[in-house]
Amino acid sequence: MNKNKPHLPLIRTTAEVAVRFSEVDALGIVWHGHYVKFMEDGREAFGKAHGLGYLDVYAHGFATPIVSLALDYKKTVKYGDSLLVETTYVDTQAAKIIFDYKLSRVSDGAMVATGRTVQVFIDLKHELHITIPPFFEEWKKKHGLMV
Repeated sequence: MNKNKPHLPLIRTTAEVAVRFSEVDALGIVWHGHYVKFMEDGREAFGKAHGLGYLDVYAHGFATPIVSLALDYKKTVKYGDSLLVETTYVDTQAAKIIFDYKLSRVSDGAMVATGRTVQVFIDLKHELHITIPPFFEEWKKKHGLMV
């Protein structure tokens, strides 16, 4: 159950991401900016698993740019590590898509980072939509988030 709203289902996906050589610095530690890409990998896996991928949204005439990103680093990640990126949808009544992230190292389960992104809906003319698009309303209904 969703701890913020106990009556709502928790919708999440976990994706495994291998750290590539091109993502580390001279010390073999992942450069901080790549964590944003790992979160993107999590969003893509979520979209594929739950029918909310970028191409699904685009097919309905929308894009969902990120307008807010928060990231807290807990431990270092090195070349050769693999990460589990847990991506959880956070329900809101606003015309936004909010995801929380937990990134953990596969080898020892250590939490290496947490984060959150907020996305809004724009049409293909780049106009912001402040109401929930009908396709997203249907997606929410399908997942038990709206009646």
